[in-house]
Amino acid sequence: MAVDDTVPQVKKEHVLLPFLQTLNQTTLTSLYKRPSSCLSIFRLLSSLERQIILNLLWLESAITTSTLAAWVIREAKPLYDDALSTLSRLHVLPTGSGKLALNPTFKAAFRQAIAGGGSGGSFGVPAAEHKDDGRSGANTTVLDEYALERWETILHYMVSSGTDDRTRRPPEPSPGVRFLLKTSGLMQEVYGSLRISSVGFQFLLYSPHEQLWHLLLQYLHLADQRRMDLVDVLSFLFMLSTMELGREYSVQNLTKTQSAMLEDLRDYGLIWQRKQSSRRFSPTRLSTTLTSSSPPLPTKTGDSSGPQEGFIILETNYRIYAYTDNPLQTAVLNLFTSLKYRFPNLVVGSITRESVKKALMNGITADQIISYLFTHAHPNMRKNNPLLPVTVQDQIRLWELEKNRLKSREGYLYTDFASQADYELVLKYAKELDIVLWENAAKRCFFGTLEGHPIIKSFIERRSTG
Repeated sequence: MAVDDTVPQVKKEHVLLPFLQTLNQTTLTSLYKRPSSCLSIFRLLSSLERQIILNLLWLESAITTSTLAAWVIREAKPLYDDALSTLSRLHVLPTGSGKLALNPTFKAAFRQAIAGGGSGGSFGVPAAEHKDDGRSGANTTVLDEYALERWETILHYMVSSGTDDRTRRPPEPSPGVRFLLKTSGLMQEVYGSLRISSVGFQFLLYSPHEQLWHLLLQYLHLADQRRMDLVDVLSFLFMLSTMELGREYSVQNLTKTQSAMLEDLRDYGLIWQRKQSSRRFSPTRLSTTLTSSSPPLPTKTGDSSGPQEGFIILETNYRIYAYTDNPLQTAVLNLFTSLKYRFPNLVVGSITRESVKKALMNGITADQIISYLFTHAHPNMRKNNPLLPVTVQDQIRLWELEKNRLKSREGYLYTDFASQADYELVLKYAKELDIVLWENAAKRCFFGTLEGHPIIKSFIERRSTG
């Protein structure tokens, strides 16, 4: 196993791997019975972890850890140890053993995934071709349009919740999607309606691939609550990631849990069906790229919700010029910017105290606003040092400090004491109970918590009657 002479960089772990590492060995071994699951997990691993697996895959007996370690240069030893630790936590390799051998279940299924064979339908069962019934499956263009429409409906709903412009509100996603957005913390209930949260705005900064897995992870966490078999849920997602775009598959081999998932996955834009009762489905690009590095959505300018790099110019006078015709990106800007003009490929606005205050009220932080501006700065802006005007950055942070300067608490104000001695006695008693929020000795008054009022009231009444 050859390793480059250069010191390896620290890997960026896929977001699903920490979740898989929390599962017990029994659950993972059940998952590893499916070749499509083994292949999908293999794709998510780092190059070194994949290389270790391939070197052990065709060995019929275990090898010592020292034998494998001899193939690694000294500079790469920390990364190698980390790779072994990851594979061990995934129960692909044994833990606490002097010998290395792949989990037998994983080994057999992964061999089948690479070499073929078997008839379990792990990679889906292609539907029979239509003949003379007048029906046809969706082509890739239809699938891309469908996936994009469903996915941007979710993002538009999140973004529009942070504005007061009800005339531009997009259609709402399904109740299941809204429930997932709430339970994941991406949206929060404010006065009976859902509003985008600080976590939700950070979510908008992610790539579409990261956004999708963020939602799917929450979906996995809800599996037990919804009485769904977690292994079936994971295996179905992995199956979708290995399917062929533009091809129809039969639902006949799906489990009860997987059949129930069809409705949810339609809402997220991961699968397309002619109608809900259809006995066949087609995976969209959102599904087939789940475990790959390919973009999950169409990348044509103006048609994708994916990150469009370099379209914002910010001037020192707080004026913003956004070279975009994407409605979603315009809606995101509207969360913290006062938009003035809209042209076919240009949006003009300003960052004002009122627009930033509105964003702060929706849970968006100053650092998140600055991060968004930095991430999407126009190439001409990137010639500047610093990239964003310092005066604008400082003012956004000052507006945030201004908001956080005052805090409100419910409670009671105690005043009009008969004497200084009475005031000091009651104040001392309240301080012992740690229920004093504010005091003013000169005016003989103090402010106490709402919860502590019955105690203070009872104390004062006892002194008056005594």
